[in-house]
Amino acid sequence: MAEPVWRPKLVALDIDGTLLRWVTDSGIVHGEVPPAVRDAVRRAYDAGAHIVLASGRSLHGMTPIADQLGIPDEGAERLWIVASNGAVCLRYPPIEVLHEETFDASAAVAEILKFHPNALVGVEERGRGYRVNRPFPEGELSGEMIITDVDEIVGEPISRVIIRDPEATVEDFHVLAEKLGLHGTDYVIGWTAWMDLAPVGVSKASGLAHVARELGVEAADALAIGDGLNDLEMFAWAGRSVAMGQAVDKVRAAADHVTLAVDEDGAAVELDSWFG
Repeated sequence: MAEPVWRPKLVALDIDGTLLRWVTDSGIVHGEVPPAVRDAVRRAYDAGAHIVLASGRSLHGMTPIADQLGIPDEGAERLWIVASNGAVCLRYPPIEVLHEETFDASAAVAEILKFHPNALVGVEERGRGYRVNRPFPEGELSGEMIITDVDEIVGEPISRVIIRDPEATVEDFHVLAEKLGLHGTDYVIGWTAWMDLAPVGVSKASGLAHVARELGVEAADALAIGDGLNDLEMFAWAGRSVAMGQAVDKVRAAADHVTLAVDEDGAAVELDSWFG
């Protein structure tokens, strides 16, 4: 008897650099999902796959992407979203947070500011935007920027903290993370001098595992597509992992397959290999 042909039951999709194209030489993305990618996601959804958006973005930065994709259908089961690098799991629409991990970030932030005293610190303020110690570069955060003292920003348990230093490099942040150890905290460093702090053990993988349990889907039946260092745990968790063509070597090496770059609609190419 022939072995059953594998096909993804759950599709986990990163957003920035996977669904959305990067603006050249910047840390921001274009706001529109390319039609070829949108249509490919729709075909996967219509074929019965569970589509899950999984990003470092806050939940309010992710729901507009779901709206662009046109899923779920009216009257259908609500979409699952894994936000803040796995710290927040929600259903949409409407927004209903069903699982959240928080931590005390005050000590880690204080240590970072000793080495980068001019760093920008941000925490999501749901429904408005972000509480920040000073404004972030234009286009890097969604919603309103509410100027707040650092002690107040990290004065209570939170799910994610953003550290950004426009005067530093990515390499500076890697050196800093190794120097500090950041005990009691997990971190992800982005394309620019940008660091996300999160509770220990929390990642896109932990968030997706929570969603998969709720859906009754095994990790072995999941397809994950992404392009960043914050996708590494998700790649290790999923049955099939796919890196975007423009991803750095470490991300490409961790994936089961490398598709075309985001500017060539690589996510659509991968999805259409299963659902086209």
